[in-house]
Amino acid sequence: MSRKGVGLAAFDRYRLTSAQFASHGSSLRTTNAQALETQLSVFRSLLQQFAQTHAKDIRSNPSFRAQFARMCAAIGVDPLASSNSAGAGSSLWTQLLGRTVNDFYFELAVRVVEVCSATRAENSGLIGIKELREKVMRGRMEGAPEITEDDVLRAVGTLKPLGSSYSVIKVGNKPYIRSVPKELNTDQSAVLEASQVLGYVSVSMLMINLQWIRARAQTVLEDLLGEGMLWVDKQCDEWEYWSPGFMLATDGSG
Repeated sequence: MSRKGVGLAAFDRYRLTSAQFASHGSSLRTTNAQALETQLSVFRSLLQQFAQTHAKDIRSNPSFRAQFARMCAAIGVDPLASSNSAGAGSSLWTQLLGRTVNDFYFELAVRVVEVCSATRAENSGLIGIKELREKVMRGRMEGAPEITEDDVLRAVGTLKPLGSSYSVIKVGNKPYIRSVPKELNTDQSAVLEASQVLGYVSVSMLMINLQWIRARAQTVLEDLLGEGMLWVDKQCDEWEYWSPGFMLATDGSG
């Protein structure tokens, strides 16, 4: 009987000790979270001072603007999510770039949509970031601030509510804006990457360089041709499948 009592007492002490450890752990987590929140609050305050001091540079210097945006992202501040209202918390961003940061990127996003729509017949909804930026810049008024590829990427990010219609993909090392809700498979990406070297590919080139069988190479090329992502030149001994962007760039420089 006494041994049973000792066992129950030990069990009670174990439960008490476990509860104390759990309480201590919860207290430490709360303390650490509060300390982290305090640090982030300090960082945000310093960021606000920095923005006010360097607002002119952020507005006029695209490289400086990109660095500032990365500083924001590093501490979890999203300029594009800031409010346009005059309430608390909105004064940090309201005069950057001569208007709200939101307006700058949203207006740029509208131009991105316009360019993508205007060129879709040429590239089937796949346009390089560099080419897109150049087209946007050509449509801007003289004296307007320069737009960088980083600005274009951030503007595309504001189009996420439209779903998968607008997104950034990489073909090889080159970033593209895709403005059609279609995913490229691995083979299609490989062919588009290969077409960047000479501007075109052929069935035999894919068979030799990628070690594909003829049926696989032919199928991928026909799929991309059907989607308008490649154009075919039938005047050669072997059909050549050209990148529309490469052909248009060549024609424009000729």
